[in-house]
Amino acid sequence: MPDFMKILQQAKDMQDRFQQMQDELQKQTVAGSSGGGMVKVEVNGTGQIKSLALDPTVVNPADVEMLEDLIVVAVLDAQQRAQAAAQEQMGKVTGGMQLPFKLPF
Repeated sequence: MPDFMKILQQAKDMQDRFQQMQDELQKQTVAGSSGGGMVKVEVNGTGQIKSLALDPTVVNPADVEMLEDLIVVAVLDAQQRAQAAAQEQMGKVTGGMQLPFKLPF
């Protein structure tokens, strides 16, 4: 039975490290951009938008659709970067072991 207790302790340790990683991701900031930096988005490590900055020259009332597209691209860029950072952190927690699920963003 000592092996079973060791496995339970290892699982608890991994759960604690996973929770610590989640807390760190909430504090982390990742930036994304589009339009050559005219639209900038910052998200936290879980992909939640924290800020959006627009260069005044990109705001054209006659072409709102272009601005919308640039915002979407910048958000996706930032979220993809956040996901890559989260996967890197997850690799540290799991020791590089690939888990059969993706992070929820």
